[in-house]
Amino acid sequence: MKKMKLFQNGKVERALPARPYGYLVSVLLLVTACSAPRPSGMMREASMPAPRMVADAQEESAFTTDEFDHIEDNPFLRAAEQPLSTFSIDVDTAGYSITRYFINNRQLPPKSSVRIEELINYFDYDYPPPEDGSPFAVHAEAAECPWNNGHLLARIGIKGREFPPEQRPRVNLVFLLDVSGSMDAENKLPLLKSAVKLLVDKLDGNDRVAICVYAGAAGTILPPTSCDNKVPILAALNNLSAGGSTAGGAGIALAYRLAEENFDPGSVNRVILCTDGDFNVGISNRSGLTGLIKEKAQSGVYLTVLGFGMGNYRDGTLKQLASSGNGNYGYIDTMEEAQKLLGDQLGGTLVTIAQDVKIQVEFNPATVGAYRLLGYENRVMRAEEFNDDTVDAGDIGAGHTVTAFYELIPPGDEVENLPRTDPLKYAEMPEAPSPAYADEFLTVKVRHKLPGETESRLLSFPLKTAPVYTAADASPDFTFAASVAAFGMLLRDSPYRGDANFAAVLAMAERSLGEDRFGYRKKFLDLVRAAGALRPSAGE
Repeated sequence: MKKMKLFQNGKVERALPARPYGYLVSVLLLVTACSAPRPSGMMREASMPAPRMVADAQEESAFTTDEFDHIEDNPFLRAAEQPLSTFSIDVDTAGYSITRYFINNRQLPPKSSVRIEELINYFDYDYPPPEDGSPFAVHAEAAECPWNNGHLLARIGIKGREFPPEQRPRVNLVFLLDVSGSMDAENKLPLLKSAVKLLVDKLDGNDRVAICVYAGAAGTILPPTSCDNKVPILAALNNLSAGGSTAGGAGIALAYRLAEENFDPGSVNRVILCTDGDFNVGISNRSGLTGLIKEKAQSGVYLTVLGFGMGNYRDGTLKQLASSGNGNYGYIDTMEEAQKLLGDQLGGTLVTIAQDVKIQVEFNPATVGAYRLLGYENRVMRAEEFNDDTVDAGDIGAGHTVTAFYELIPPGDEVENLPRTDPLKYAEMPEAPSPAYADEFLTVKVRHKLPGETESRLLSFPLKTAPVYTAADASPDFTFAASVAAFGMLLRDSPYRGDANFAAVLAMAERSLGEDRFGYRKKFLDLVRAAGALRPSAGE
């Protein structure tokens, strides 16, 4: 097999981040704090909103209260010792638009905000759709790894069934809108109102909309209303203003109660929560909120969570709420992003075609020495959970594509690359793999439920050892997705980034743009250039 090395000088140096607009105010706050005596212990963070946040102890300090859950990169695992890798699929895309928000504000994003799977899955890929009546089709491909000479990349791709616009199921929506004081910023409530209006414009007389709001308390400002007359819907949105505290728990309870009272068995019933996640009245802790959402999810009402703004932003809470509510999570930083989520991809955002989708990969130790899953760190599951239909997992919307990469180390090479454990005293040595499977890298198994069902269905197929493409001959979709994965590893300062650098990421992406119907891939090129300028030492 031909080996190619595309990336050079892979060491990534840290660079000082560019200063956000709130920086001067933050400096003044710091100078004031440092000039006065204070008790020992942690210094209280200033509450000035700025496009920089840290909830991760490994992040550099910053003067904001935005929070992201900590992420540890998945390690390489020996196929002979741990042949099974299991995870829940993730179609959320908030991680990409959050990354874009920071870079557009001349800041490298906090490491834990960079979820590699959400960067990759932000883009559509040309996977063939299902032809056998299944809700989705599964595909796999292998090629040389661009950032580690001698390693391979295996890609698993899922394509959801699409609905032509005229065949979209009717929807019965309850908008739950945060109008608390924390939403009083141009990129929060005004953007929220414009985004919801865009969605309403896409609906027709078959669809119904209700609107609840919450600040210090929660209330219904629009009962379920047919979209054949949008005047009262738009009037209700136009009258919104921000102020007060944030009774998010009461708002969630009200929205679900309204959805349940007006449940339509023939429609997609969904609550759409729009907020910055700053819940501070009533049920405000994450466990209480997720418990409430999990209970309500049993009603058959799905959940979409749309995040807005920065400054006290609660990314981890919003992502977990969406996951607990059998839903999806997006972050809207511009009207262009609103158009993507609520216009171009409306079917995928609103219409679920498969629930509790889990992937389990069994690796063949005869052909794979070690493997590493890129991304999905917070979606990894125990092997036995794959067959447990009571365990919740991710959902796929109409037309969604889902992509996952594994980096593979050939047998023998993992001896040099990975630490070894002592031989076990009481366990038997595993038997050698059957020669009958010598032409397989791995077997992919996918479990899913159709909406409303309680028993999962199983798909299974192998990935053969041939063909394995050179990095230059891999398909454009493979190459582009790999460039996005490498970009994420650079932003995360991943110890597994190998020889990756921004210049090579840009070269890979440029030669694999494909049709790029909506121009998202070309805009990715601009993002890579901007990130490279913020950290020039990683661009060679």
